Amino acid sequence: MSMASAPNPGPSATTAVLATVAALGIWRLLAVAAPHLAALALMYETETDFGSRLSFVLAWGILNFFWITLLRRPALSGALSLTMVVVLVLLSQLKHEVVQMTVNFIDLMMIDRDTVAFLFTIFPNLRWSVILAGLITLPLMYSLWWLDPFRVRRLPALACKLACLAGLVGYSLYHPDEAWRSYYDDGYLSKFFRSGVSSVSDFAQYGFMEAAASTNERLNMPLVDACHPAGRRPNIIMIHDESSFDIRAAQGIKVPQGYGSHFTSWDGKQRTFLAESNGGPSWFTEYNVLAGLSSRSFGRFAYFVTRIASSRVERGLPLALRRCGYETLSLYPANGGFMGARSFQMTTGIERFLDAKDLGAKDVEPDSFFYDKALQLMGQQPPNKPLFTFIYLGANHFPWETRFRPDLLPNWRGPGNVPSIDEYLRRQAISAEQYKAFVAGLKKNFPGEPFLIVRYGDHQPEFAPQILEPGLDEGALGKKLDNYDPRLYATYYAIDAVNFEPVKSAAVMDTIDGPYLPLVIQEAAGIPLDPSFAEQKEIMLRCKGIFYGCKDGAEARRLNRLLIDAGMIRGL
Repeated sequence: MSMASAPNPGPSATTAVLATVAALGIWRLLAVAAPHLAALALMYETETDFGSRLSFVLAWGILNFFWITLLRRPALSGALSLTMVVVLVLLSQLKHEVVQMTVNFIDLMMIDRDTVAFLFTIFPNLRWSVILAGLITLPLMYSLWWLDPFRVRRLPALACKLACLAGLVGYSLYHPDEAWRSYYDDGYLSKFFRSGVSSVSDFAQYGFMEAAASTNERLNMPLVDACHPAGRRPNIIMIHDESSFDIRAAQGIKVPQGYGSHFTSWDGKQRTFLAESNGGPSWFTEYNVLAGLSSRSFGRFAYFVTRIASSRVERGLPLALRRCGYETLSLYPANGGFMGARSFQMTTGIERFLDAKDLGAKDVEPDSFFYDKALQLMGQQPPNKPLFTFIYLGANHFPWETRFRPDLLPNWRGPGNVPSIDEYLRRQAISAEQYKAFVAGLKKNFPGEPFLIVRYGDHQPEFAPQILEPGLDEGALGKKLDNYDPRLYATYYAIDAVNFEPVKSAAVMDTIDGPYLPLVIQEAAGIPLDPSFAEQKEIMLRCKGIFYGCKDGAEARRLNRLLIDAGMIRGL
């Protein structure tokens, strides 16, 4: 008898998997897996602790499931997500190199037409780079669309995205990322997404700007014809002295003979200006000295203060001076679209705004370029019509590793510090020399004309924290900056005069916060204060020159509410 053959058991599970892999093709599987493997490597390279890595994973899940919900193809979704993350990392590194902070969610919220136009203006090849990147990327994305063998249902993908979003929001609220961590050059994706949670939460609580909930007090609206200054009104010149402070505040720095006279006023006193920025964002101080308000009232949104304030904050030094018959002029050393400078300055009362293109600037120009332009424009001013001129300098901007205009001050000899600090001191010496020439030009070209000149350092240079607080690491310095340690924000302000005696006032204090400078200028010029500046003077005297830091911000919030109720601040 012959036995029947055993039944065929069929292929094993391993064989079936291999057959499936062979059927799909290794390249198609790699197309799905490669973006996730690359993201994993990027996470370990840029995220430094458990919390940031957990946030990275949740953010990666949000991006992937967002694209899967739209496209249903995991390979293409992974590639798009990886592209977005890589672009974010590159932009964060660029931003950190310039202003020592990484990209956060508010950068995305504030993208507008002016920003795009500004980028294409200063980077003329950027438009073609974007077009070329699109020509390369689109065929690649189409290939991934064709290679992807999988299809994912939209409803499960949406559920996974919402689960990742809930996890990220919950973790960010339970363990919020400290603001000082934005000074670290790492954690790009995690900080970006966690800042989104914080920013949305802050915006829901108080909008863009902090203000007291309500007040029974009211400001009287200033009348156009209510300004009657005693005596002759001086022409007023306000000079933005880029990155300038008295470096003798740091120990061990050698300075040239005679250093420091540039920081003294007409009465021989040296006064301190407490800026609200350090190392880079000059527009914080631009907001302070034009609007007379604090950028710190904007909280997490302060980085975009001038763009947010444009067409919304109609209060400031130029508007107050226009009430008193002044014409207002601003000379700006960069493109007028930068951080909404043109729109913001005109909102605060600047009638004639001339940026680098209008002035014919070819590159970074020395201070004398703007001083000469100012003298020329002042010469066109009608007689008996006072002028307010805002001169915004830029020659002392970083980097200091290269020598700026070697033809200037050719006999300069460095006092023996590291090269970057010696170059910084050299540029300060050039600034001081050219300022003296400017004052001499005022005396020569306008004999008998009265001038009040107020200069200020807009912030300390980016290397200042390291020499003021040697031995502290990046995180410790970030904490001090986030807590507004006055040592890291102190620069100078100085008052000079030509054919004019500055008016003595209790407001001309030895140390002031930046937002008080417009008040100091009006007092020194003998200009009657409108109701909003009169109220701010009372705050200044009560708080001894401190503004936002007085009563933990309560005085600044109260003034903001008064200005909102008076219609000077809208939509914030």
